[in-house]
Amino acid sequence: MDVYRKEIYAEKNFGKYALFVSFFPQLVAGPIERSKNLLKQISVKHPFRFENMRSGLLLMLFGYFQKVVLADNIATLVNQVYDNYTQYDGTVLAVATLLFAVQIYCDFGGYSSIAIGAARIMGFNLMENFNAPYLANSVADFWRRWHISLSTWFRDYLYIPLGGNRKGKLRKYMNLLVVFITSGLWHGASWHFVIWGGINGIYQVIGEIMQPVRDKAVEILHIDRKNFSHQLMKIIATFLLINLTWVFFRANSVTDACTIIRNIFTMQNPGTLFDGVLYNLGIERQKFNMVLVSIGILAVIDICKFKNIHLMGKLFKQEIWFRWFVYLCAVFYVLIFGAYGPAFDAGQFIYFQF
Repeated sequence: MDVYRKEIYAEKNFGKYALFVSFFPQLVAGPIERSKNLLKQISVKHPFRFENMRSGLLLMLFGYFQKVVLADNIATLVNQVYDNYTQYDGTVLAVATLLFAVQIYCDFGGYSSIAIGAARIMGFNLMENFNAPYLANSVADFWRRWHISLSTWFRDYLYIPLGGNRKGKLRKYMNLLVVFITSGLWHGASWHFVIWGGINGIYQVIGEIMQPVRDKAVEILHIDRKNFSHQLMKIIATFLLINLTWVFFRANSVTDACTIIRNIFTMQNPGTLFDGVLYNLGIERQKFNMVLVSIGILAVIDICKFKNIHLMGKLFKQEIWFRWFVYLCAVFYVLIFGAYGPAFDAGQFIYFQF
């Protein structure tokens, strides 16, 4: 397709092409690389560079933090609740759903960071796959930040060939729905995945239809769209809407998902948050508190990324003793709080199944 569109030359060297399609860092789950990026890099020499190794190792370390400290620890709680959802009230189900949002982000974001870091050590630059997605201010913005390599793949190879937004609004809405339903099928040939994709598509269609109404409301109410409180409200609303779809993604069936959502919206005992029940969901109190602290660390890193504050670049400018202090603290944090050991059943990356 890329050769047909004249976006890349036709590679005649079988070895280079074979390396492109089997490049191990991103072979299993992404980022989904394009020929015009990765194939071109294979055709040039990559001498060893200390800077690449340093930044690559730090990216991998961050990926391990996301995967073994956050995703795998949270998975224990989420699996306990979702696999036995009839035993828990709406409050616990809501907490598990919020934590699943962090789990799936850290699971796949962690894999992507490890893949990008491993490739960078060898001198290859893979595309960014996540860009602070939970700080998005709309569902459309979320999908520009989440699994970017897949979102742009669907845009370039399905949405635009279907006509994109060039054939009227109705056709545009249909194209959006087709893309997101296809995305659901890509994750699995099950109705709960199809509904997950369909809801995300409906969100975008409704957002497009309601845009003039929102613009008029902003004008009448004299709302400053750049105001922090307004932006925060949009971020929270987007996060909650996306969390609603994650229920269908994580649940074992459509029936389970509908029951879980109904129980969340009819929660009768919010006091569960404070009576210690959350400490009896598969992970002990200390580890649960560590997860909350780690989520806070992740939030700070994402906020800095959202504001274009390059933490890695700032760290590299510090004195060597400070840099190594940070490196060692990060390594020991992962070693101490990571979910592994003889008693731990290491779970595969979530996206390996898709």
